Amino acid sequence: MSVLQQDGALLPVEPWSVTTRFQPVASTGGVPLMHIVEHYGTPAYVVDEADVRERCRAFRTALPDAAILYAAKAFLCRAMVTWIRQEGLGLDVCSGGELAVARSVGFPAERIVLHGNAKTPHELLEAVEYGVGRIVVDNLAEITRLAALIPPGRQQKILLRAVPDIEAGAHAAVRTGGEGQKFGLSIASGDVAEAVDRVLRRPELEPAGLHCHLGSQIGAAEPYGRAVRVMVEQLARVRDTHGVVLPELDLVAVRPAPS
Repeated sequence: MSVLQQDGALLPVEPWSVTTRFQPVASTGGVPLMHIVEHYGTPAYVVDEADVRERCRAFRTALPDAAILYAAKAFLCRAMVTWIRQEGLGLDVCSGGELAVARSVGFPAERIVLHGNAKTPHELLEAVEYGVGRIVVDNLAEITRLAALIPPGRQQKILLRAVPDIEAGAHAAVRTGGEGQKFGLSIASGDVAEAVDRVLRRPELEPAGLHCHLGSQIGAAEPYGRAVRVMVEQLARVRDTHGVVLPELDLVAVRPAPS
């Protein structure tokens, strides 16, 4: 794993948690690992609260002016959501189930982003009713579908998922930033421009900014730098064409798993 530093470098992070020790016996959080094996058997998944909190703080230190969201799909339970809430991070969810876990512990709705390319009408409605801070629109049809769910007199902030046509990721199957895949709105085809036009004609929707997701298992900062340049160009085009300044850029970063 890695943490992005202010100078843009990727700082390697030890794959073992900060409380893991190997002498006199292997332990995490002061609990011998063999005690866990004896009590729960194997395989057993152990989450170290101290380590999670330290990594949250490392990201907040590295990116003090950014909103940082934990991706619920990485691992989610009520305890994890509670730690994320207490550390001041936001939460990225991509299903009604993940949203339900967040709601069960009272996670602040305004710090939640719902995204996904196959959101059901019911999931969209649940997000609207809870008042999530942002909903990421993944395709043109979703604009009409979402707008129809907004109660009279309310507005829902949205992000438009743009495809920057940047290939990055450990394998072709996990690269989602290039043309020709099923996620997001193509810049090259004009879908992003069309989406902006449609959203600005919908008083129920408030365009907050753009969102992009390059893929998974990306071990370098360089592709994100290229994505930022492409996305900022799109923000400038929206400003120049419509006189609207979109204040937010949501850049999803998925790091390689520890080796």
